[in-house]
Amino acid sequence: MDKNDSAKAGRVSVRAPLCRNSKDSYLVTVSNFAELGLTERLLRALRDARYTDPTPIQRRAIPLLLDGMDLLGIAQTGTGKTAAFTLPLLQNLDEDGVKALPRGTRALILAPTRELALQISASIKDYGRHMRVRQAVVMGGVPQGRQIEALRRGVDILVATPGRLLDLVQQRRADLSHCEYLIVDEADRMFDMGFIRDVRKIVSMLPAERQTLLFSATMPAEVARLAGEILHQPQRVEIAAKTVAVERIEQRVHHLATAAKRDLLASLLKGPDLAKVIVFTRTKHGADNVVKRLDKGGVSAEALHGNKSQNARQRALENFRAGRARVLVATDIAARGLDVDDITHVINYELPHEPESYVHRIGRTARAGAGGVAISFCDSSERPQLRAIERLIKTSLKVIGDGPVGPEAPSVKKGRGGARRPGPGAGKRPRRFNRRAA
Repeated sequence: MDKNDSAKAGRVSVRAPLCRNSKDSYLVTVSNFAELGLTERLLRALRDARYTDPTPIQRRAIPLLLDGMDLLGIAQTGTGKTAAFTLPLLQNLDEDGVKALPRGTRALILAPTRELALQISASIKDYGRHMRVRQAVVMGGVPQGRQIEALRRGVDILVATPGRLLDLVQQRRADLSHCEYLIVDEADRMFDMGFIRDVRKIVSMLPAERQTLLFSATMPAEVARLAGEILHQPQRVEIAAKTVAVERIEQRVHHLATAAKRDLLASLLKGPDLAKVIVFTRTKHGADNVVKRLDKGGVSAEALHGNKSQNARQRALENFRAGRARVLVATDIAARGLDVDDITHVINYELPHEPESYVHRIGRTARAGAGGVAISFCDSSERPQLRAIERLIKTSLKVIGDGPVGPEAPSVKKGRGGARRPGPGAGKRPRRFNRRAA
């Protein structure tokens, strides 16, 4: 009996019929969470959270995971994937009734950033509120004493960033040898931040017999190789990026000079409809500068980036959530895993180098069925990024205004004899996001 058979043994399936689509993935035709086969305690938690209709990834993934299958999920943020893997994990752990061993965990969820780890932990708490589930979060940037104490008796679910988890394993404070479930979230972000090697080390410490899930917004070659190494006959569930980016989000672009961006931002923020706004910059220094200018203009703002301590980052998020700060200025470290309700606008002060990051950024608004507005500032040097974004989402952003505002450096220069030659930096490949830039 293989691991999928053993995972299904003794279970009575009450789930909706499954059928195959053209990509050899399961499709489920259901209208509510109850038809997915979730227990009453989970359904009660969903009602408490006012979640009524499952998203496409939840409809397709939950039945597969309840049946013990490995899964490769390709989905952007804002698709509901956290609930897609958390709900069946909670049910499987509850039905098995096995206790975690000291220093051990029954389920491991790996996340690339502290913010995402904390968000996943909060979701587990919400969905598991009617269950007896012990969980812990292990992450860098904070003292490890409480994390060691939480692991001492063992936990049902451990949410961790790779670096701190490896530190605790090496100190023999954490034991992964009896882990039954592995979930790797945001695998492409793991690759971007240089964590793939750490992930492989962690996987080598786990039992071969386990259920494994890997989620990624994109599928670069390195992530595809990792999926092939750690997944066993996985089912593939894919939610198109275009759907997430375009649905319910009004997307606009302003063409302007670099020097005009700060005045345009100040002007836009005078509008009362911009009630809760995230402004994205490419660098930490840029984020801090934008916050200083907003503060001088009387706009309450917080910065969120990798140079901040974990306590400072949490304080910035709480001030933003509670409305004490109207604007959160962030690098791409916040593009994924940032779960804040009622964000009305996302402003791309600088366009990202990678078009996929644009999708993650604007996905911070229009969540849970709401609408939202995404505004991008584009100077002459960023026009190639804009074209790449529009190719990815297969639509053109609505242009606001008549073109560049104020003086703008030309993107090309003339050589001798009138021949045009590329300006400085032309032809260089876009930089890949890394933790130093965030």
